[in-house]
Amino acid sequence: MWFLDLLTQSTIAHAILLYAFVIAFGVILGKVKIFGVSLGVTFVLFVGIIVGQLYYSFQPDAPAIDPGVLHFIKEFGLILFIFSIGIQVGPGFFSSFKKGGIVLNGLAMLIVGLDLVVALIIYFGVGNINITDLVGVLSGAVTNTPGLGAAQQTLNEVNYPDAANAIKSMSMGYAAAYPLGVVGIILSMILVKIIFKINLADETKTLEAEKEESQLKPYMITVEVTNRLIHNMPLARLISIIDRNFVISRMKKSGSDEIIIPTSKTIISEGDLLYMVISAQDEEAFVAIIGPKIEMDWKTDEQQGPVVSRRIVVTNHEYSGRKIGSLRLHMGYKLNATRVNRAGVDLLASPNLSLQVGDRITVVGNIDDINRLAEKMGNSMKRLNQPNMFTMFVGILMGIIVGSIPIAFPGMSVPMKLGLAGGPLIVAILMSRWGYKIKLITYTSTSASMMLREVGICLFLASVGIGAGENFIGTVFNSTGAQWVLYGFLITFIPLIIVGCIARGRYKLNYFSILGLLSGSYTDPPALAYGNKTANNDAPAVAYSTVYPLTMFLRVVTAQILILALANF
Repeated sequence: MWFLDLLTQSTIAHAILLYAFVIAFGVILGKVKIFGVSLGVTFVLFVGIIVGQLYYSFQPDAPAIDPGVLHFIKEFGLILFIFSIGIQVGPGFFSSFKKGGIVLNGLAMLIVGLDLVVALIIYFGVGNINITDLVGVLSGAVTNTPGLGAAQQTLNEVNYPDAANAIKSMSMGYAAAYPLGVVGIILSMILVKIIFKINLADETKTLEAEKEESQLKPYMITVEVTNRLIHNMPLARLISIIDRNFVISRMKKSGSDEIIIPTSKTIISEGDLLYMVISAQDEEAFVAIIGPKIEMDWKTDEQQGPVVSRRIVVTNHEYSGRKIGSLRLHMGYKLNATRVNRAGVDLLASPNLSLQVGDRITVVGNIDDINRLAEKMGNSMKRLNQPNMFTMFVGILMGIIVGSIPIAFPGMSVPMKLGLAGGPLIVAILMSRWGYKIKLITYTSTSASMMLREVGICLFLASVGIGAGENFIGTVFNSTGAQWVLYGFLITFIPLIIVGCIARGRYKLNYFSILGLLSGSYTDPPALAYGNKTANNDAPAVAYSTVYPLTMFLRVVTAQILILALANF
């Protein structure tokens, strides 16, 4: 029977069939919510385990999928997943260490460190678990799949005895600890709220007040020049006096209905109306120096004159990395750039801001001049939809090379390698931040990046599940499995509750930011979804994205270090 042969014989068609079944049903089950929380794509792992166990029950002498095919798909899926994550988080990786993210990243590093401390206490104190199983439990407890992949790949790189079974056991430890890992994160969030008697309405008010004081968001204001001390002063002189970032989008001269685009040489006169883009908290300073704030509908006046405001999408790769000041918009086009929208966030168009492909720059001026600039900068959404396959595979090539470089550490008998997880991650982060300097375009549309990431993680989890399913029931559903669940919960919960209390008690962080900190430290989307639902704003997502890059990097590296430092080769 041809269909029976398709299900039982180890062929490529059989392998693809099993992967399609496991991923499809895993994705469907991942949408099921229990108490408002879903495990998402992680259900692919559990479906794979069930399929692997059932297959082994009927055919104990034959693997579900050829081991070589299984290994290749697992590693390739891991590379795709890791590389797409690196490209996504890279632009914000280094900026996350600036003032606003120092505290959050410091607390995230503390969580990672405490996770290791708890794991090592279990390893040396209890003594009934080997390091490979513990690393699997640790990866599941912190819900970090790349860390699991990095540790497994490390075992393949070194001469670990019986590496195949160790890898399977590691996967089972991960699967045993993962569900309570998610529960532990959410439980810690709830307990922090109870301990500090946090009122969500008060936290929302505090957050809104902080946003009002933010300098990141451009603020539009119209002021009338009444200060006689700046009468007949060139704009360049005014800029040096105020010493703050601002842009005068357009100007209406006193006694005239004409709207002009000012340059550094434009003379400011008493009675002029200035339409300015500034930081919200600087309003008081500008009003004090220039004159009172007035209400004026510039859009109405735009219809009567030649001055318009338009957004131009940067799609010409030659403009990637160029600073706005170098465009010479005043001199070459008689235009003003007022703000730049990047990934949905408005930024003040300061002269030192470097452009990236995909940025949307708002310019003000004559429509013909705007069209000339738009033609130069590309302004074509079609270009953004084209995948940059060259950059992707060059990045993977370089990532594998970097991941294969042996790095010797004192006290380690075997040199450490970043491997197929760490190498592509680091290269992707560096490329996404500085790739423009070597003419590499790293822009990827959100949908394309999400597709690449999800395909990679589904292939990896399905491979892990199918490979681990052979002995899953016999290993997990006994006293050993119960111990793994307990160890995993301790690793999850203890660091989070400690750092959550420090974040609130010592640093007085907003509760919504703490939600993002705790979920981001464990790179856990289900926990973030719970945080977003609780907060009903974007504060958890902001904190999550701030700590995510560094945490992801640390999880991948520390998992390998534990194996290299404590495993007996």
